[in-house]
Amino acid sequence: MNHQHTQTPSGKSLLQAIASNANLSTLYEANLDGCGLTVFPIGVLRLAGLSVISLFDNQLTDLPGDIAQLRHLKTLNLAQNQLSTVPDSVGDLEELEMLDLGHNRLSMLPGSFGALINLVYLYVSNNQLSSLPSSMSALSRLRYLNITDNRFHDLPSWLGRLNHLTELRVYGNSLSTLPTEIGTLSNLVELHASRNQITSLPESVGELSSLAKFDLQDNRLSELPGSIGNLSRLTELNLRFNHLATLPQEITRLSTLEYLDLRANALTSIPEEFHKLSNLRKLDLRWNRLATYPPCLTSLVNRGCVVFV
Repeated sequence: MNHQHTQTPSGKSLLQAIASNANLSTLYEANLDGCGLTVFPIGVLRLAGLSVISLFDNQLTDLPGDIAQLRHLKTLNLAQNQLSTVPDSVGDLEELEMLDLGHNRLSMLPGSFGALINLVYLYVSNNQLSSLPSSMSALSRLRYLNITDNRFHDLPSWLGRLNHLTELRVYGNSLSTLPTEIGTLSNLVELHASRNQITSLPESVGELSSLAKFDLQDNRLSELPGSIGNLSRLTELNLRFNHLATLPQEITRLSTLEYLDLRANALTSIPEEFHKLSNLRKLDLRWNRLATYPPCLTSLVNRGCVVFV
């Protein structure tokens, strides 16, 4: 028996099908990545059944306000274009779950984003953003937020209301600290804050009860809050390239910690009870100022932890 499979058109062939008014009423995904588009293909707006549109890697400079006609969109990928603005009407895409606006030229996001109540993933990395609209505090289903490589000097306090957030990426900005309210993100598993100018952390970071990965590489930390010892699920802590001269005794309470990177700081000693880090698999202390080899490291090495000094 012969089975024929109809291939879903994409790219240039999809553009041709749209231009020729082909019957695309059953099309649910439009992949127009890398088509060299400088103008949004208006014919796409006739495809009312679309749930996915990807226009990654084109040269679009703006979007039509009528994009809100596509009310069943769940995924909209506009990454790596030349967008400097986003129309308010994007906020009418109430079924949207994933929005990627990374690698564009955006300096602000519309306040209407707060109406995207089903949004789960938001990527706005590599833009020119220095703030987020406060209406986004209503995005109660948001699990992933990426605002990396922008121009943020601080994070909004309302970030603490996004209580379903599991991954927050804020690296490559100009942050000097993290907001106290960040401690209310009880479901946060990963916090990536490297390549900023963070000089201190709020005590509330110790309340991040689900945090497993904490990346603070390449900042300006000179000390850590004692509350960091309360991170009972932390497995990876990256503090490479900071200004730490001492570590709080409480850090030895991190019983689930497996990887600790302390390279390139100003440590002259470490807490004597480092051997209590019972799950530590790798400890890197290179490029510090340790006068002697701490005896507690011998215990770690003897039980199989890889230690670099």
